[in-house]
Amino acid sequence: MRGAWASLYSEQKLASAAAIGLLLSMLLPWYQQSGFVTRPGQAPTELGDSFNAFQSWGFVEASVLLVALGVLVLCGARADRRAFHLPGGDGVVLMAAGGWVMFLIFYRQLDRPSGNDSGVLRPVGSPSWGEVGVNWGIFVAFLLGAVLVYAGWQMRAHKRPEPLLDGDDPHSPTLEGDPNSVVSTVPLAKPATAPKPPLEGQLSFEDADDQKRNG
Repeated sequence: MRGAWASLYSEQKLASAAAIGLLLSMLLPWYQQSGFVTRPGQAPTELGDSFNAFQSWGFVEASVLLVALGVLVLCGARADRRAFHLPGGDGVVLMAAGGWVMFLIFYRQLDRPSGNDSGVLRPVGSPSWGEVGVNWGIFVAFLLGAVLVYAGWQMRAHKRPEPLLDGDDPHSPTLEGDPNSVVSTVPLAKPATAPKPPLEGQLSFEDADDQKRNG
């Protein structure tokens, strides 16, 4: 694991850390809901509750989870020196992933999840919840999406190369790895052939020239 981590570029390490942080941020309070409890002969008591992304599961939360897992799979494959090419390169893919996360969270500000109940006042002592609002954890996820965009932008700006073959080290100018992995897409240089020595009794052109000079 240490060797695989060391083989990544700094931008890939930043993207991996942002993806892990994005997964952990889904355990933070993303939403909050205020409510009140009414009991006979008592004034209503205000209360509040918060819940994370997994407690209010929907399309937005599932998409954010898939983005974080996808970034980790991509960086893990690059750490394993897997040779494949994505449309636009890894930098564009990371920028798109981070931008998608930021868009989803912005959309969540407009279309918030439903609460625990309809909000109708129930005088039996159980809480009646009101409108759902966002909490600080969702803004952490938004910032981590911006970090993914930054990592992808830096990777594209530095034009980081990809492994050409499975096992090839992109940090090295030489071509290593398994030539049978993507041999159809990588032009391999033909090995230089050593000149064959002349057969016994056979004169070369150089020998003929020497005989002319000596004769």
